[in-house]
Amino acid sequence: MGEKVAAGSFDLSDRQRYRGKLRQCLTGLERLLDEKRFERPKNLMGLEIELNLAGPDGMPRMMNAQVLERIASKDFQTELAMFNLEVNIAPHRLAGRVFDQLSEELRTSLAYAHRKANEVDAGIVMIGILPTLGRDDLVSSNLSDGDRYTLLNDQIVAARGEDFALDIDGVERLVCTSRSIAPEAACTSVQLHLQVTPGRFADVWNAAQAVAAAQVAIGANSPFLFGHELWRESRPPLFLQSTDTRPPELQAQGVRPRTWFGERWISSAYDLFEENLRYFPALLPICDGENPLEVLDAGGIPKLSELVLHNGTVYRWNRPVYDIADGVPHLRVENRVLPAGPTVTDVIANTAFYYGVVRALADESRPVWTRLPFEAAAANFEAACRDGIDARLEWPRRGRYGGTAQVDAVHLVRDELLPLAAAGLDAWGVEPVDRDFYLGVIEERCRRRVNGASWQAATFHRALEKGLGREAALAATTKRYSELMHAGEPVHTWPVGLPEPVPLG
Repeated sequence: MGEKVAAGSFDLSDRQRYRGKLRQCLTGLERLLDEKRFERPKNLMGLEIELNLAGPDGMPRMMNAQVLERIASKDFQTELAMFNLEVNIAPHRLAGRVFDQLSEELRTSLAYAHRKANEVDAGIVMIGILPTLGRDDLVSSNLSDGDRYTLLNDQIVAARGEDFALDIDGVERLVCTSRSIAPEAACTSVQLHLQVTPGRFADVWNAAQAVAAAQVAIGANSPFLFGHELWRESRPPLFLQSTDTRPPELQAQGVRPRTWFGERWISSAYDLFEENLRYFPALLPICDGENPLEVLDAGGIPKLSELVLHNGTVYRWNRPVYDIADGVPHLRVENRVLPAGPTVTDVIANTAFYYGVVRALADESRPVWTRLPFEAAAANFEAACRDGIDARLEWPRRGRYGGTAQVDAVHLVRDELLPLAAAGLDAWGVEPVDRDFYLGVIEERCRRRVNGASWQAATFHRALEKGLGREAALAATTKRYSELMHAGEPVHTWPVGLPEPVPLG
């Protein structure tokens, strides 16, 4: 959805023509797969992070256009709302000291952006949901300037035909409505890309789905929305409900939501693209002039523009991506489950854990997805979002007896998944010093049962105990979070609570 689209209205013929083009694109993708036209493995990974803009008072700042003008870098771009930015790190080969390189690039980029934002009394905050966001901040008038945001909002609103209902029952319960998709903008994430060959795609995607719950459990960082303490990772239910084109009647009929974990393990990338066409009507039926089958007949590589655009409006937590680089097509798995933050070190630790454990699980001779029902993986994901570091997950038993058992997420990660992640990073050729440092951050989070969400919640409650009102406590928590985020030490080392005021004199 980063592509520019032209605003305009669509009629019935546009949708029929688009559906026909989508089928052509799907046939083109099938031919590309059959003819083995995809790039050979390059072990390439990529990283995108969505960011918030907030002032020194911890409150959101609706000024991404002004900040981007000052940053003046193609690495930064707008996101859905005016308090959002996104930073894109160039693709890297998964080998050597790649994680330290990523860490240095990200630190440099964020520090520069933060300085530029300071020039207009704003700053960069890397967090899953900014705790100080209010309902009045998440309205259509605060969507970023740009045709694609307006058009996407208009089409999702039209498809739903009524207000969006938000109902998230966590530590507290939030019930409200929205007239636009603007609440989706509260969700700021880390997106991890892995370029894979068609033959490896299914194994990598299945592995990513299986481990998504563990990622969220140790990385949760979004416990607050609209002044309410909800799930430890509130982005998934918020994202689902704020983009839900289904009125209650269609939900009751079992129509799939556009924000989707999925419902089965797959055997090919084709499965996911085909499902997207079969289950989800077009939101943006914009056609280009390319005939993908004629391009293939002529020996060329089709852009499959309609397929790519449609794919960007189905919000899978592990999304398939078709792209072309230097004239050669490739496939990527885009992992979207992680919230942004808390620090660069935490983000890179989450990144190292993901790439390591996915490699190891995809390489297993008896893969985890042959031993774990898909329904259990989906239930694990919801449990991890709800309970964070304290979640209990269903996982295959080790040993000859088989079956599954409930296990604490921290024990699963520390005892089983971290050793797998280490082996996976070795298989990628990552230097041991990087492997041990970043996986050590994950191990310490597990040992102390601390992540960004648990720190935010504990600090907020400490502020309430000191006599602050809810709004003041959330603002103070946000300001303290921002200070510690920019200081850069990983979240498991952060002291809980607000700093004591320094006495004068």
